[in-house]
Order: sequence, then structure tokens, then C-alpha cells
Amino acid sequence: MSGIYLHIPFCKQACYYCNFHFSTSRQHQEEMVNCILQEMEYQRQYLAGETVETIYFGGGTPSLLSETQLEKLLNRLHALYPITAEAEITLEANPDDLSADRLKSLKAAGINRLSIGVQSFREEDLRWMNRAHDSQQAINCITHAQEAGFKNITIDLIYGGPTLSDEAWEANVKRAIALGIPHLSCYALTVEPGTALDHFIAKKKMEPTDPDKAALHFELLMQWLKEAGYEHYEISNFALPGWHSRHNSSYWQGKHYLGLGPSAHSFNGHSRQWNIANNALYMKSIQAGTVPFEIESLTTSMQFNEYIMTTLRTSAGCNLEWVAEKFGKDRVLHLLAYSQPFIAAGKMERAGEALRLTTAGRLFADGIAGELFI
Repeated sequence: MSGIYLHIPFCKQACYYCNFHFSTSRQHQEEMVNCILQEMEYQRQYLAGETVETIYFGGGTPSLLSETQLEKLLNRLHALYPITAEAEITLEANPDDLSADRLKSLKAAGINRLSIGVQSFREEDLRWMNRAHDSQQAINCITHAQEAGFKNITIDLIYGGPTLSDEAWEANVKRAIALGIPHLSCYALTVEPGTALDHFIAKKKMEPTDPDKAALHFELLMQWLKEAGYEHYEISNFALPGWHSRHNSSYWQGKHYLGLGPSAHSFNGHSRQWNIANNALYMKSIQAGTVPFEIESLTTSMQFNEYIMTTLRTSAGCNLEWVAEKFGKDRVLHLLAYSQPFIAAGKMERAGEALRLTTAGRLFADGIAGELFI
């Protein structure tokens, strides 16, 4: 089983914290859609012999696509790739794009999962982030989605920002729980180089982020969602039983995937490739008959390190039997030796053949993973 990701590189406006590839000019949106359709043809052998079980429209803001454009993309995917009848088909969307009528159209087009960029239910936070929607739209779109028959809904929330107190963060989380949302993706506010937020902080026009505040918000989040019955199945992801993201889980499980569109990444187990992050050059190359990508072959060490990095982020952790089968018993001995200090410190645990982070260890996931690399 494998997945397909489509990068739709357009947004209404730039959020201050975002460093994803996008353009606020939609002048060439139809041309871009046609190029992605053409790339599907060029890349149809990339997942040869595999069945596609998830499709994910990311970006950017894929909800800016018209129903006609969305249907063209989905119809071509179904024509070119073996997609299961039960495929999870996700659309990332902003609340201001999700009117009641629009939601009905999306459902009719074949979308069965929504990932809504709420970020906060508070007006002050949304203005600080330069989001295009307001707090009432954030609430309304969820209600409208549920009324339209969408059950599989996830929202994004951001914590650790200077406008968000501990009490306000609790109110955001409790609002999401009260709305009956089965899946939450929650991220600490980070300052990425080159973003507007990075510039504003450097010019002292905005407060810098506080890592201690973010760590506290994360600890509180884990506590509140556990009490509400959510499973913390990946560092940033929480779901009620049965509502894990199948597409994102495939990344953490090392499944293969094809990325379409500018800046999209693909992975086949042995190599990783990524399309050029430039709309004009991407379209020019596709129209000339070539997919513009760079490729990196993955050595055994790189594959091992990637396995550690991704699986340690999950509640399942690293499977030592699988490590022995894939990389050899020496790698198991390596993991057991280098994880021992973290086990002694209460940041990791061994449960049968699983080596995983504890609740305390999740605060240090990337650092611990790095110490286990070869």
C-alpha cells in the first residue's frame, strides 16, 4: 500500500510563521493544475505494483481549488493509479473557504477527510498570525462540515505563541474537544528562517518565542487530551480511537509515496526525490516534458536513521525484531546500548520488542533520536 500527495502552491495571504512553498498570486492556478495532471502521467510508474490507499491534497491552500479543478485531479488519479475503494482522501482547507454549500460540493467530489487550518479559536491569536479567517469562521466551518456529513475531521492548533496564555491554550483545546473533533494536530510555534515572523522578531517588532512556555503547553496538552480519551499516537497528533490519519501514518511507517506538484517529495524505500520549489520553473519543465526534481539515494545508515527518527515519534516506537530483520542484530545491540541512559532517566522504555519514548521523553524526541543514529 502507498500514498499520493499533491502540493497545491497557492494561498490568499502569507501567515507570518509559514515557510511552506506557496504563492499569493493565483494568476496561473489553472495552468498549474494542468501541469500536475501532466506530471501524473510522467510519474505513473513510480508506484508500479502498489495499490494507493491514501490521497492527500496539501499546500498551500488546496481549498482554493474550484470543484472542477479538484474533480479533474481526482478523476485523473483514479484513471492512472490503482486506488482502493476505501481510500482516505484528505483536503487541507482554511475555515474561510468552507461554506455550507462548498462543503457539500467537496463531499460530492470525493473528499472524505478534512484537515482544517484553525490554528486558534481566539481572535487575538489569529490576527497576530495574519490568518485570513476569524474565530467565528473557525467554529462555523466545523459545524457546517459535520452537518454536511464529514465525520473524519482534523484541525491544526498552534501553541507557545506570545498572545496565548496557559488559560487561553486550555480554552482552545477544550473548545476543540467540545466540538467533537476526532483528530487534532498540535504544533509549537517555531521561528523558521526567512519568514515574516523571523524578520519581525529580528527587528524587535514582535516578541521572541519562549521554549519553556511551549514545553509547558505541550505537557498540558498531553494531559488534557488523555483525560478526554484521545490517543497520543505521534508527537504532534492525537486522535480518538479509530481516527488516526492513515496518510500521515504511512510516512511514519516507512510506506512509499508519490509527491506531485512543486516542492512535493516522493519516497520509494531506496531513494527520496523532491520537485523544484518554484512555480514558474516547475510549469516550464513539465510543459517541456520533464519532471524537475533532485534525487538522493539512501544508504543503509540513512535508512536506519530515518527509521529511528520517524518511529520514535510514534506511540508504537521502534520494533527491534524489524530492525534485526532489516538492518541486522548489530543494529539492535546498538539501539539497546545507546538507549540505556534514556531508559534509566525515564525518557524511554522497552515494552517487549518495542523501544519507545515515555511521556517525559516526548519533549526531547528529536534529540534522543539523534543520539541513537549511526
